[in-house]
Amino acid sequence: MSKVTPATRALDAAGVSFSVHTYDYDPDAESIGLQAAAALGEDPARVLKTLMALVDGRPVCVVVPSDQEVSMKKLAAAAGGKSAQMMKPPEAERVTGYKVGGISPFGQRKLVRTVIEQSALALDQVFLNGGQRGLQVRLKPTDVRDVLKAVVADVLA
Repeated sequence: MSKVTPATRALDAAGVSFSVHTYDYDPDAESIGLQAAAALGEDPARVLKTLMALVDGRPVCVVVPSDQEVSMKKLAAAAGGKSAQMMKPPEAERVTGYKVGGISPFGQRKLVRTVIEQSALALDQVFLNGGQRGLQVRLKPTDVRDVLKAVVADVLA
């Protein structure tokens, strides 16, 4: 497995301090984020999942703790829209350039608006997908916010 991906290149280019962590990815896991947290021996609240949604038809990236669900109503409001829905996996792969299970908010094919769950910013370090199945990066949540110019909001269901 390569530890250099578009995501890690984007973090390097932004001058962000991060560490790379690998784990055995289970393609049959019911929840990719929870499986990653268990494999890494981390609290699921510290392992953030990257989801792709459409807000009023526009792609939006949303980052939330892996043990939580997104409120589509709150996400739409945070992104300045009226309605939101999850993006279908093939569309998410096309927009991001990553495979589902390996979607990172960093280094996506196109720059899209990103929303991060506000509770994540209370943590000292978080894990996010590093752009490949079985690859996570650990960094400060404030760096996630700053690099992605993310909107910080309560988007939990």
